[in-house]
Amino acid sequence: MESNPSSSRTDRKTIERNRRNHMKSLYSKLNSLVPHQTSREAITLPDQLDEAANYIKRLQEKLEKMKERKDNLMGFERPNTSPNSGAMVGLKPPQIDIHEKGSALEVVLITGLDFQFMFNETIRVLHEEGAEIVNASFSVVDDTVFHTIHAQ
Repeated sequence: MESNPSSSRTDRKTIERNRRNHMKSLYSKLNSLVPHQTSREAITLPDQLDEAANYIKRLQEKLEKMKERKDNLMGFERPNTSPNSGAMVGLKPPQIDIHEKGSALEVVLITGLDFQFMFNETIRVLHEEGAEIVNASFSVVDDTVFHTIHAQ
């Protein structure tokens, strides 16, 4: 057995005190990293942990939305996995066909419903290149939008 049980008990108390101090330091560091919407009043440790967990969840959701938006803007296919969507829907990248007929120009832009910004961007580019828009029309079939632009 041990020669001095009192010494062993003191060692355990010291180890436990160090562990508690370390945990307190970690909680404090975590709390300092979370932006607080409430006033800087003292909040309980469980509330601090809940607040940190909620903040991390919000950051994860925001990151996922930003990734989806980036992929939409880049024209990548990304399955829609939101719980409200029901089915998996792949996003189609936009397609553009340009036909030159003498001095006339016909631009056919085929996009998904999530790529409406492409029509505006196409019009902007045509204007920058000095083309005059004569006619523009579109039709929607299922989840595909067909834009036709006539320019000179």
